[in-house]
Amino acid sequence: MKILVNRLLVPTLSVDGKQRDPHYIAYTDWGDPQNPHVVICVHGLTRNCRDFDYLARALQSDCRVISVDVVGRGQSDWLAHAHDYDYYPLYLSDAMALVAHIQAQYQTKITLDWVGISMGGLIGMILAIQPNLPFAINKLILSDIGPLIPAVALKRIADYVGKDPRFASFEEFKQYMKVISASFGPLTEEQWNHMAIHSAREYADGSYGFRYDPRIAISFIDREIKDIDLWEQWDQLVNPTLVLRGIESDILTAETAAQMQVRGAKARIVELPGVGHAPMLMDDEQIKIVRDFILK
Repeated sequence: MKILVNRLLVPTLSVDGKQRDPHYIAYTDWGDPQNPHVVICVHGLTRNCRDFDYLARALQSDCRVISVDVVGRGQSDWLAHAHDYDYYPLYLSDAMALVAHIQAQYQTKITLDWVGISMGGLIGMILAIQPNLPFAINKLILSDIGPLIPAVALKRIADYVGKDPRFASFEEFKQYMKVISASFGPLTEEQWNHMAIHSAREYADGSYGFRYDPRIAISFIDREIKDIDLWEQWDQLVNPTLVLRGIESDILTAETAAQMQVRGAKARIVELPGVGHAPMLMDDEQIKIVRDFILK
């Protein structure tokens, strides 16, 4: 089935405050465009919006599902200035522009739920606590992310993000992707193939590489890698929140997850055996957990 990818021109906030050209972000749009129950899905650090095809297919009869390629990933534009990737207000600005664009298509206020895997969950978490937003996030679903991210896990990610490997064939690319993504847990060959197709970029010489800007690794290069501590932000959250945690995850520890149940949003935690970082919300069990939470 051919999925239409839409493009939206948004302003480019810059780390140095200088004027930048706007950039395009890409997104898929599933379900009835008149349905006021909108679910926005945002992927992890090096991933793309097509990771949510399985979840969107399962939700589209009940919700309108918008899945976005974060800038520098998938079909979205790459930034002219690498340092802007390390400026988190840019990601919030892009998200707010997308929601405003969707809301403008309705006569009434939409009900907005947010599904974020890893980085996509962080964007939703920070967005949900912004004051004076013209919209409200109703429910928050986070896949394997929380307010404390250990430096040791960030160092593991830094080992492969920012490299720009090339492969002689699509099959070689897919096998490499499966190795570095083993912590996603058991996926079917069809699911791996789907992810590889939408993660690969074919170059003029016939080689394959990843469909993201390797300069997104700038934050790992420019600064000392330390724990990321967002407890102050988490404690402001009041949204009904579901967290799926891979039991083998090094990004979201059992200790952090336990604290998330009693602080801030007082999240409901679901632990998934045989999965690390991060549950990809592709298999039937994970989809059912998310769907039940959104629709109950």
